[in-house]
Amino acid sequence: MDIQNFKEKIIREGLDIGDEYGRIFIFIDFSNVNKWFEKDRQDWNNRPLAEDQCLGIDIDKLNNFTNFISKKVKVYYGEDPMNDGSCRFTDALRILFDSRNVITKDVQKIKHYLTLEDGIVKHEKTDDEGKKFVEIRKCNFDVEIAVDAIKMMEHYDTFCIFSGDADFVYLNNFLSKKGKKIIIFKGGYITTKLRKTADLVVNAQQIKKDIVLIKKTKT
Repeated sequence: MDIQNFKEKIIREGLDIGDEYGRIFIFIDFSNVNKWFEKDRQDWNNRPLAEDQCLGIDIDKLNNFTNFISKKVKVYYGEDPMNDGSCRFTDALRILFDSRNVITKDVQKIKHYLTLEDGIVKHEKTDDEGKKFVEIRKCNFDVEIAVDAIKMMEHYDTFCIFSGDADFVYLNNFLSKKGKKIIIFKGGYITTKLRKTADLVVNAQQIKKDIVLIKKTKT
């Protein structure tokens, strides 16, 4: 057994992903995954982070990690075409995961107007009438993931979703009735209904060391 196969064996055993899951297809809702560790103040060895440090997703490590579980991976990411950093990040995703497996669409920017009770808010803006607001960025891929999961049903035995979004309850139940197993990788709380749809639920803290990096906090 070479080192790659040994690592795969250790990781899969550590997560209780046995042979009974057969062919696994991973679907990554990256906007959801990107928030998994944003409030963590410790690294993967439980060492405190410095004041100017935070955790982020290392896409190289994420790619390597998912390859230990499955060779079939799709990534969904909301892109801001007016932001060079966002476009560069999308390009990096396409290089790592193959452009055919990276699904993007433009982020929607929704104005949320502030009231006096909100106080001073980061990144607030002012419209032509002098009203203060913040832009809430939203990009939902539930439909795209559901369509792709159903279209590709013949190519996997297990649907593996990297997201704790409760909207996947209906899709998971549908796939279960078609004989598919369900694995959910989630960060934080998920609803009881969503948990009941899964054959296996993996907490993001279990794979923290495998997919995160330490970076400087944005000023």
